[in-house]
Amino acid sequence: PALDSYWLPIHVMLLFIGDAVFAVAFGAGIMYLLQEKEVKRKRMGAIFKRLPSLDVLDEINYKCLTVGFPLLTLGIITGSIWAEYAWGSYWSWDPKETWSLITWFLYAALLHGRLTVGWRGRKAAILAIIGFCAVLFTFLGVNLLLPGLHSYSSLSG
Repeated sequence: PALDSYWLPIHVMLLFIGDAVFAVAFGAGIMYLLQEKEVKRKRMGAIFKRLPSLDVLDEINYKCLTVGFPLLTLGIITGSIWAEYAWGSYWSWDPKETWSLITWFLYAALLHGRLTVGWRGRKAAILAIIGFCAVLFTFLGVNLLLPGLHSYSSLSG
């Protein structure tokens, strides 16, 4: 019956789209750091000449954050609503829920820093990369390594 709830596909869709947007921010962050290194060396290889400028990469990172963070937030909220329907509790500190919250706090800190302190460039790129590592662990690592309500498959059999 829990899988019959319309909250489940909404929850999954919001998080998949949010994760995809964060993947773009991750890519922009990686490109930013690589491009910055080449600029500092004053040596732009053929590949780096084709990359967007540092300002454009930083803007992509920021725009992805402003789209991905609300999607992550709504995904967690709809997941909580679905959890109450499925398991009788909005929040149970399941490893997936806990790591989703950790990921949310990482992106909240990045967004807050960008809006209030002016975090840009290298710092924002590094935090976007760290945030996406948390996304990957939440999405893949938790299911494989930690038992919980979201453990539909595991390495332990």
